[in-house]
Amino acid sequence: MTNRWSRGPVGDTAADRLARQIAQQLGGVSRRSFLRGTGVSALALGSTGLLAACGTEGTQQTADTCRSTDLSESEKQLIFSNWPLYMDEKGDSYPTLDDFQQQTGIEVTYNTDVNDNNQFFAKVRNQLGACEPVDRDLFVLTDWMAARMVTLGWLQELDHDNLPNVDANLVASLQDPAWDPGRKFSVPWQSGLTGIAYNSKYTGEISSFEELVTREDLSGRVSLLTEMGDTMGFFLKLVGADPGDFEQSEWEEALARLEEVVEAGHVRQFTGNEYARDLSKGDLVAAEAWSGDVMVLQDRNPDIKFVIPDEGASLWSDNMLVPNKAEHKTNAEMLMNYYYEPEVAARLAAWVWYITPVAGAEEAMEKIDPSLVGEPLVFPTEDDLANTFAFANVDIKTREEYDAAFNQVIGA
Repeated sequence: MTNRWSRGPVGDTAADRLARQIAQQLGGVSRRSFLRGTGVSALALGSTGLLAACGTEGTQQTADTCRSTDLSESEKQLIFSNWPLYMDEKGDSYPTLDDFQQQTGIEVTYNTDVNDNNQFFAKVRNQLGACEPVDRDLFVLTDWMAARMVTLGWLQELDHDNLPNVDANLVASLQDPAWDPGRKFSVPWQSGLTGIAYNSKYTGEISSFEELVTREDLSGRVSLLTEMGDTMGFFLKLVGADPGDFEQSEWEEALARLEEVVEAGHVRQFTGNEYARDLSKGDLVAAEAWSGDVMVLQDRNPDIKFVIPDEGASLWSDNMLVPNKAEHKTNAEMLMNYYYEPEVAARLAAWVWYITPVAGAEEAMEKIDPSLVGEPLVFPTEDDLANTFAFANVDIKTREEYDAAFNQVIGA
């Protein structure tokens, strides 16, 4: 297996193919969300009883209990928190972001301080639960965590009058997820795949997740992700279970398998994006990794390879969100709208190497970098997406129980 998928026919747009695949897998809900998982409705999840059961009683807010003031008209500024390696870079600058600032006059403070959904949640939960500002106007989180914040009432409702590009270019199947009908609180940023990365300077090809966690020559030299759904999705695969529809006994078997791997000292560390630095330096020889991160690393270090494991790859999406008490919501909406211009989306995709949800970006890529048109890690075909999977949609309480059990095993 090579570090690329074989190219298939381009056909319709990658955004359409991605949306269709996610809709097929999750009934219209992106990978890491949970609201429809066990027949629990969004209304039920918002009830006091369930919130109390999952330790969030007293933290839920509403538009009436937590009011925000927008100072965008008088203050042309914006604080944006995102994941590392998730914005196009040139030296010390971000070209598409620089162009946005020049076009709008809005000064953007861009931070790469989102490294793990649960870690970021821990940073902001006390403030958002108490209706206090978190010194951010915009941040990016994965579907399941975005859904949790929607349920808790911690996000400001977006004004779609300021989002004409989003309404025109967001692929139809991603416009109405069950956890955020009509995209009232969220706008997709990018989607991607979780697979395997390895440094070919220090090890040979790794073709499966089974190899990653069992090969003796890799022992103590690999990392896995702190994202429970990513890592446990693969371990469920290893015990013959469907990550999207498994029994409790299968979950326990997969967790026990993970525990065996950890106790054997096979895993050097569990990480968020920080695996990228160690993998490039050779401190790690292989890692469970996100596709776009690895493609960026390959431009700097051709020894880094990305593999779709024999077990398949997990598919996910991240979303832009405006928290309560953010004072520059309109400015944030202008940025969201800007990144839904197909040419801008293509410029971003050409650098970050993630899957764009913006219809028209593949056509725009013809002028930006024709070599990327049909590139399966940026514009996957239906055949490419056929070997992907998603972690099951589960209710908040179950998700927290899974997270707690997983974190205990990994020592988090």
